[in-house]
Amino acid sequence: MPKFLLKRWRGLHMYGLFGLLFVLIVTLSVFEWRLGIVALILSGVLLLLMYRAEQTFRQGLTDYLSTLTLRVKKAGSDAMHDLPLGIVLYNEEKAIEWHNPFVARMFGKDSLIGESLLEQFPGLKNRKEKELRVEITHDGHIYEVQLKPEERLLYISDMTDLRTLQAQASEEQIAMGIVMMDNLDEATQGMDDQTRSIMMAKVTGEITEWAQKHNLYLRRTASDRYFLVMNHKSLKLLEQSRFEILDEVRDITIENKLPMTLSIGIASGTASLPELGHWAQTSLDMALGRGGDQAAVKMGERLSFYGGRSNAIEKRTRVRARVISHALRDLIRDSDNVLIMGHKLPDMDSVGAAIGVLKMTHVSNKEGYIVIEGINPAIQKLMEAIHEDERLNRWFITPEQALQITTSRSLVVVVDTHRAPMTSEPKLLQLTQRRVVIDHHRRSEDFIHDATLVYMEPYASSTCELVTELLPYFNDRMTMGVLEATTLLAGIVVDTRSFSLRTGARTFEAASYLRRNGADSSLIQRLLKEDLDQYIKKSEIIKNAVVIFDHVALAVSEPGRKYSQLNIAQVADTLLTMTGIMASFVISERPDGLIGISARSLGQMNVQVVMERMGGGGHLTNAATQLEGTVAEATQRLKQILNQIHAEEGLFE
Repeated sequence: MPKFLLKRWRGLHMYGLFGLLFVLIVTLSVFEWRLGIVALILSGVLLLLMYRAEQTFRQGLTDYLSTLTLRVKKAGSDAMHDLPLGIVLYNEEKAIEWHNPFVARMFGKDSLIGESLLEQFPGLKNRKEKELRVEITHDGHIYEVQLKPEERLLYISDMTDLRTLQAQASEEQIAMGIVMMDNLDEATQGMDDQTRSIMMAKVTGEITEWAQKHNLYLRRTASDRYFLVMNHKSLKLLEQSRFEILDEVRDITIENKLPMTLSIGIASGTASLPELGHWAQTSLDMALGRGGDQAAVKMGERLSFYGGRSNAIEKRTRVRARVISHALRDLIRDSDNVLIMGHKLPDMDSVGAAIGVLKMTHVSNKEGYIVIEGINPAIQKLMEAIHEDERLNRWFITPEQALQITTSRSLVVVVDTHRAPMTSEPKLLQLTQRRVVIDHHRRSEDFIHDATLVYMEPYASSTCELVTELLPYFNDRMTMGVLEATTLLAGIVVDTRSFSLRTGARTFEAASYLRRNGADSSLIQRLLKEDLDQYIKKSEIIKNAVVIFDHVALAVSEPGRKYSQLNIAQVADTLLTMTGIMASFVISERPDGLIGISARSLGQMNVQVVMERMGGGGHLTNAATQLEGTVAEATQRLKQILNQIHAEEGLFE
């Protein structure tokens, strides 16, 4: 009961007792005065006893409270002394005014009073203004410092045990992986059983030894597939070794006409085993979609790639092309209309592939439209030729027109890109669930998800080559116009640099099919002719080129000079033709204010990896990116990345 209520209760009790005695004495005096006197004397004795009892109670209470206060103070002092928490008070000059014994024990000193706060806690110097919790390390211990700027107060907690447990839990976290032999059928085609068995034994032994070395659980689930289980500690070691198994397997099978390559997909960062398995399969798909011979590691939100230093192996069988062609035919026939789009500022490969898909649509007696936003100067002559062809020109529409005619049963076909933000109109992908992706670039993280049909082959020279392979399986009596066939062939010519790079047997077979269907090589030369002014602009950048790492050409435009992305790309192509140059990088400011970088290689260097680290992407031998900032900043960043890759694994195979 609160003290003031206790006093009030006692006062009321005393007043009631006095009243009762008074009434009793008066009553007895009326009837017998002698009894009244006796009652009065007895009342006085009773009151005296009550008074003394009250005094004794008060004295006892006071003594108890005094003892309790001393006990509380002693307990507080002991707690402050033994508290597993540091407390520091400092003044406006950031000098320590007081601290508890925890801080003295922490620094191994009797007292820190008067010393500079920032000298004793240097981790506080670089903290942000609104950052009220800072983690510091001192004498092998990890401490969390909580700041109370208004009170000029610090609370210090020893987090060493917690961080140790967290690190241990992180290292013991489960990771799953899948190892797949990319090209088992192609690599062993034509081998007799004995030779095949010997090669498979070598590869299997190498993979098994690698798993034992890194403490991995390995289980073979198919002739070309393995299942992996490991902890996070082993996964970090694999990343540090940059998955040397990729090079080891390729090296032991190098004597074959087609060396064996592996693709690895690994996932970590979630406690859900079904989700972990799904992530592992997704990572493997990503590695395969990028051309194989690499490892993809998904750790939470982070996705990292290792390897990918060889070109994708060209598939000899055409079964997949036939299956994709028939599936695409069924999708087109079952759609209200077909909308075909490539990337923004489309190039020859994008427009040529779109025209090939448009031909399939019209053969199926369905309406098809090509969605184009912006005209790339590189295809200006082609677009002029299309505008003159009334039969073909009517099917080219703007993104705004496409949005008006799109229904839930429209089919959207994306060519020459697989990244939604790069398409001519990303909103089209949200209006229908019927999507098809046809591309030859290595798969990136922001892939168009939930596509109904995907035909991605990084081994292909161009998207035009992939579309050309689909045409004969789509319809046996396929006939094409001269401009249609020529545009498809021009896309192949541009992307292979006149059949000098990234060409395989299927590239020439596709070109032969187009020639038989009326492709005009002289028309291609007219479409690809270069203006003298553009040639002079290229020469202005080329004169600034320097050679780094012995075989890498780096050309940076002069400050204030702006060049189109086409000029930048053409300079990179030109530098690659120089003696001793295996890769080229060209950096320049563009008319839109961004900094454009084009990267090219002959195959010994993966320029896609370099551009991905700068926020771009592309192909193993052809990649690019666009950045904000200045040319000098972009050049410095590129050199840092090249130095880093050179130190990690070398720039060239």
